[in-house]
Amino acid sequence: MKTAPSEKRNLNVEQIKDLKLAASKMRGAKRRAFMAQMTTKYCQESARKAERVFGWKLDTVKLELAEQRSGIECVGGQASRCGAKRWEQQQPEVAQILIEIAEAHGQQDPTFKTTIAYTRLTAAQSIEELKQRGYSAEILPAPSTMAIILNRKGYRLRPVMKAKPQKAESVRSGSPTMQPT
Repeated sequence: MKTAPSEKRNLNVEQIKDLKLAASKMRGAKRRAFMAQMTTKYCQESARKAERVFGWKLDTVKLELAEQRSGIECVGGQASRCGAKRWEQQQPEVAQILIEIAEAHGQQDPTFKTTIAYTRLTAAQSIEELKQRGYSAEILPAPSTMAIILNRKGYRLRPVMKAKPQKAESVRSGSPTMQPT
């Protein structure tokens, strides 16, 4: 006797919990794609059955199945228009000049253990130099924002570290060595 597809694919409570947990760890289109695959595999592409079995919202399951059938990812209007752009995206030419100014004042970490560039340039000084180059105060950010921008670009606003001389190793023979003066 042949079993029906729904009988073959019955899930126990633990498996359902695992699938819910996996879906809860994902976001956006990735989550919807996963939910569509599970709905197709275990619920015969029935949005209502997926709602009943997994507790997923009916509209979300319908959307995910439509995305799977069409191959087109749906993007909400809010996602495409929300959020303020970063200053570097709003003023790319000024941001490039800022990087040139920071490069002129920067120094590599003397130990060469990190890629961090230290600079003596402060946020206020960088704003002043941009003003001297002809940029108006309206397009320049506040000093606190300028510090964040410089940090984001990889410049740390700290004093430039001096290279420290290595300590001379003492002779292990027990007697200190004398240096000629």
